[in-house]
Amino acid sequence: MSKTGATPSLFKSSAAVPGPARVLRVAHLTDIHMMPDKTARNGFAEALKQVNSLKDKPDFMINGGDSIMNAVTLTKSEVRKQWSSFKEIMKLENEIPVKSCIGNHDLFGWAIPGINKQDSKTWAADEMEMPSRYYSFIQNGWKFIVLDSIHSRKSIPGYFGKLDELQFNWLHQELQSTPSGIHVCIVSHIPILAVCTFFDKSYINQNHWSVPDNTLHADADRLRDLFYRNGNVKCCLSGHIHLIDHVNYLGSDYYCNGAVSGAWWKGDHKQFSPSFIIMNFFADGSTTREVHHYNWKVSV
Repeated sequence: MSKTGATPSLFKSSAAVPGPARVLRVAHLTDIHMMPDKTARNGFAEALKQVNSLKDKPDFMINGGDSIMNAVTLTKSEVRKQWSSFKEIMKLENEIPVKSCIGNHDLFGWAIPGINKQDSKTWAADEMEMPSRYYSFIQNGWKFIVLDSIHSRKSIPGYFGKLDELQFNWLHQELQSTPSGIHVCIVSHIPILAVCTFFDKSYINQNHWSVPDNTLHADADRLRDLFYRNGNVKCCLSGHIHLIDHVNYLGSDYYCNGAVSGAWWKGDHKQFSPSFIIMNFFADGSTTREVHHYNWKVSV
């Protein structure tokens, strides 16, 4: 018996163990597919309004590519109108710093023979005020590496997901030179690894799944091995598919993060409505995702 006459407890009570500290909050808006019409303008404006009005505000925004509807087959004049609408709405409705990534729809003339593919990427990067078609930056203990997923070829649709050798070697050096205490987030337009590709444009041929390399990185094996050897690639963000999933593989979380435009401004794409994503980044290298299906309707 204790001095007070109470029976001592066999179990000591303990305070709740605090979780890891959140160090960054990032908005990921991908596949906006902007064009100069009422539906796209109103929809994109509404998404930006909701991002900017969040009480728990993001530190910055990642634009995941396919900013405009279609630069691939249109004239330069028509493409300029799409970029003008994109930048106008962004200026009017957004106050959050933006980092951007190139998507396949952003590239002028990729279905037109003789067009200089590098010039097309330079134009898109300039419109989005990117320092280069691929680049990196560090913020609050995380390094973000933004890749150029779009690799050209002559057959339709004129591209597939892959890093060119120059970019792969640069990525290798970026990862090697990153201190072990810095966590890495990879940003690509086309997914490096995703489950949702099976339910988008994949095919079953003689009971075997076939995933096209324009929906998933053709060099995914090579990238996976590089990430595993490096050990600090904790998170990969992508878009392109307009569907949402999350895969954890060999210690890396791969998030495919839907589309602001949904079904290219025609409503829901399959089971997924138009959305934007908020990613939370923590000091221990972990991440969480919030999916925001924002209030939007097709304009008539």
